[in-house]
Amino acid sequence: MAVPACELPQKVYDVARNVGACSSSGLATAGFRSAKYLADEWSQNCYARYHQAFADRNQSERRRHESHQLAAKTQALARCSQEDATRKAGARLQDTHGWKSELQREVGELGTESDLLLAQKQRLARALDATSVPFSIATDNLQCRERRQHPDLVRDCVETELLKEAELIRNIQELLKRTIMQAVNQIRLNREQKETCEMDWSDKVEAYNIDQACAHYHNQSTDVQFHPYSAKFEESASTPETWARFTQENLCRAERERRASANLRVLIDCILRDVAEDLRLQCDAVNLAFGRRCEELEDTRHKLQNHLHKTLREITEQEHNVAALRQAIKDKEAPLKVAQTRLYQRSHRPNVELCRDAAQFRLMSEVEELNMSLTALKEKLLEAEQSLRNLEDTRMDLEKDLAVKANSLFIDRQKCMTHRTHYPTILQLAGYQ
Repeated sequence: MAVPACELPQKVYDVARNVGACSSSGLATAGFRSAKYLADEWSQNCYARYHQAFADRNQSERRRHESHQLAAKTQALARCSQEDATRKAGARLQDTHGWKSELQREVGELGTESDLLLAQKQRLARALDATSVPFSIATDNLQCRERRQHPDLVRDCVETELLKEAELIRNIQELLKRTIMQAVNQIRLNREQKETCEMDWSDKVEAYNIDQACAHYHNQSTDVQFHPYSAKFEESASTPETWARFTQENLCRAERERRASANLRVLIDCILRDVAEDLRLQCDAVNLAFGRRCEELEDTRHKLQNHLHKTLREITEQEHNVAALRQAIKDKEAPLKVAQTRLYQRSHRPNVELCRDAAQFRLMSEVEELNMSLTALKEKLLEAEQSLRNLEDTRMDLEKDLAVKANSLFIDRQKCMTHRTHYPTILQLAGYQ
């Protein structure tokens, strides 16, 4: 153990003064320039010098020993402190490298996730653009079918399905717009968190480089110098707990946004798949309704054509019947003239010869029969002519109805169904093309 240093007590010397009879005091008047000491005084002075030299040497040796001990102690303390600081700097480097690696990984995953979400957003935009074609087709079909003529201007199953298709497309467009806005907002959040992590990573890289340079400093380093005001804590300096919590919170927020982005991508994929399937199913339903309606119109047209053919044939036969009735009426005129002429001539028989004989009765009955026949024929002629007029009206109605059916078929088959052949494919509706 080192003996603690302490001051030696000062020795006080009592020097006898030459004040007696033999004293040299006052001899200056005898021609001497300085006073002279006695031998005892000289001896005492030498002993005092010896003692003072010994005391100074002793004190110097003690201080040298203490200095050597202090130098060795401070050297060992400095070496231990430097080694401990180097170890702590190494541990800090490991912590910083770990967080830096986590931040770098999270930045990369956020960048990849943002790119994937951006691709899904572009799919949404393409799908939204693709819905404009079905909506245009549906509205055009509805407008074309408004040009149908009475009595085909009906709200049939085709119009019902077309209205459902237009409403479905409008709802899908609103859904896609909302989803696009949600994707844009999520991409913004992803980029904000990525920027936050990048700034934290950049700070970690800078701090890592500084700590790495500090860890490589040693006593023989040539680029070290005094910085007397560096040994103080900054007011804004963080603690290890707040430092780690800051990065951990950044990573947690980034991971939360990345998971939300991944869930949104899955949702977008489901939405686009369901949208494409719903639109194609409704398109098939409309096409099926068009097909059935065209079959009904075609069947009705065939029946109308058949009825028109029969009506035309009946008109021809009725015209022949009218002509025959007129001819029959005309044929009855000659017998009636003959019978009436006979009666008229026989009415000029003189006196008793004006007899109601059998010939007279037969002529009377013949005229009556002929008048009845003419009346019946004329009634039939009127009926036949009325039937002929009715047939003509029916023919005109049938021809008009056939023209209406042909117009409806042209609208449904040539215009609407032809236009529907340009309906987007399921890949286009899903945003892949």
